[in-house]
Amino acid sequence: MSTRMMTSTCTPVLPGSGDLHPLGIHDVDITDGFWHRMQTTNRDAIVPHIAEWEERTGWLHNVDAVADGSIGGCRTGREFADSEVYKFLESLAWQIGDDDSSPLTELFDSIVARVAGAQCEDGYLNTCFGSPGQRPRYSDLEWGHELYCYGHLIQAGVARLRSGHHDALVDVALRAADHICRTFGPGGLERVCGHPEIEVALVELYRATGERRYLDQARLFLERRGHHTLADIEFGRRYFLDDTPIRRASVLRGHAVRALYLASGAIDAAAETGDSELLGIVEGQYRSALARRTYLTGGMGSHHQDEAFGDDFELPPDRAYCETCAGIGSVMVAWRLLLATGDISLADVIERTLYNVVAASPRLDGRAFFYTNPLHQRVRAEEVADDRPSPRAEAQLRAPWFEVSCCPTNVSRTLAQLGAYLATTSADGLQLLQYAAGRISTALPGGGRVTVRVDTHYPDDGRIAVTVEQAPAEPWQLTLGIPRWAGGATVTVGGQTRTAEAPAHVVSGLVAGGTVVLDLPMAPRFTFPDPRIDAVRGSVAVELGPLVLCAESVDLPGDLALDAVAVDAGAAPVAADDGAEVRAMRVPVDDLATSAYGPDRPSGGRGEPRVLRLVPYYRWANRGPSTMRVWLPTLP
Repeated sequence: MSTRMMTSTCTPVLPGSGDLHPLGIHDVDITDGFWHRMQTTNRDAIVPHIAEWEERTGWLHNVDAVADGSIGGCRTGREFADSEVYKFLESLAWQIGDDDSSPLTELFDSIVARVAGAQCEDGYLNTCFGSPGQRPRYSDLEWGHELYCYGHLIQAGVARLRSGHHDALVDVALRAADHICRTFGPGGLERVCGHPEIEVALVELYRATGERRYLDQARLFLERRGHHTLADIEFGRRYFLDDTPIRRASVLRGHAVRALYLASGAIDAAAETGDSELLGIVEGQYRSALARRTYLTGGMGSHHQDEAFGDDFELPPDRAYCETCAGIGSVMVAWRLLLATGDISLADVIERTLYNVVAASPRLDGRAFFYTNPLHQRVRAEEVADDRPSPRAEAQLRAPWFEVSCCPTNVSRTLAQLGAYLATTSADGLQLLQYAAGRISTALPGGGRVTVRVDTHYPDDGRIAVTVEQAPAEPWQLTLGIPRWAGGATVTVGGQTRTAEAPAHVVSGLVAGGTVVLDLPMAPRFTFPDPRIDAVRGSVAVELGPLVLCAESVDLPGDLALDAVAVDAGAAPVAADDGAEVRAMRVPVDDLATSAYGPDRPSGGRGEPRVLRLVPYYRWANRGPSTMRVWLPTLP
């Protein structure tokens, strides 16, 4: 059982400085609509699904086997399987919050007890190393993931601290963190982990406890990386981000998830130490990646073999890796930069990635997941078995579990903490950054309390009505985030309608009972690629509000295939159901041709014009095997 303690705001990221301040999860109540459905699916389907599979695969049994001394001959899962147990605990911790009567509490407590039983007296905790019959501790820092696993354990402990509890999980996390500081601190092992994550966790633990040694250790890990403390591998040290010190790099590179987790830790450390140089460097790296190495969906990572960033504008849609965890990593970076710099335009990045990467991963029933998120599926996939893990992560159909199952648990913890990303506060007032039906009630840094009710069907509809139910006595401002795509957005207050320009529209002088109505234009629109993206030159995509749309073969007539369709970009897309329709034609395809090349330029469209239906990308592959594409060739 846990004991209550005084703690800070119940939120996953809580900087000690910055232009904007995060809200606590319990300041935000999402009551209806898109994200309410996603959070309900997480609680009712994804959580029990993860619990079942972590038992079925033996990943939870691993900690039992460490505790009883039998692990040497029976461990299951990859080196980092422990981290999935810890991410699952973090998801449970956010969902339980300060409600000890939650039906998830018993599950949480039982897993924590099993984990605690596996911890050594000195704080070491790992099921892959250090026990009889296993390799020694820290003997494979390139691939062993010991510190990475600790990172997720510590973040789960921070979630409990932020919820006002000091329980067994917190004790386990503190002992592990102290062990890390003793082992890798000054005079200890001058090494880093092959997979960043411990840096983020240690800074957040410092924020939650005030213990400076955790921040100092995080900074030490950050400054050590890039000095070749890890062995070279076939992908090069760039894979580990150990090729170049972080202060000398100009762009995110290497393994995408590793790069984004490292950037998150660097922003956190810079915010706590006032290191404006480091903050500026990492911000530059991320903005360069957004401009040149990011897919339309917000996905990052174009290399399959090493799950890595490609070169600038190397963004092939059919070979897009876009790991779900990389999308979550991008949200982590964007959120931290938004808090640190006050740049509300970064909420656009978060919105795009949440709707088109994070929401795309789980099947609608919450019991199967995409690991990768390509923008073009050339062939119909084979059905995925529901009773065994998928051996490969490449996306064809969602799988119930993977041999590397980092994405389901990462999706679950992200959905559990989602309310924290909807709004911020500042000395000026309240900023609404993501739109969901519900209520927000929080104290303002300048004094007083504000409560607003948000009524909307967004993104099915572009109207957002914000009613002030409680307002502070002091002057305050309500800031509405305006997405970059929303040209022509308007805000109506007291019968007066004004144009709203991105990235923000500020309303002052609101009192209790006042209502602000934001109207975002939701007509489908064409999006054209930068001509330097060779893979999609001559193509067009269609977006609807924050949603990227796609064409899926299940919506085509039987005589038409996606590789034989070209879109008329001269005719604007029109809204249809929950997607859009575009005018298209069948292009000539010769399946009997003896060569894919010839001296003549292919002719234009033939036959009667067709109507091509487009659906939200996040929903593709929910109707059985299909082919799919986001970028559609245009008629010559």
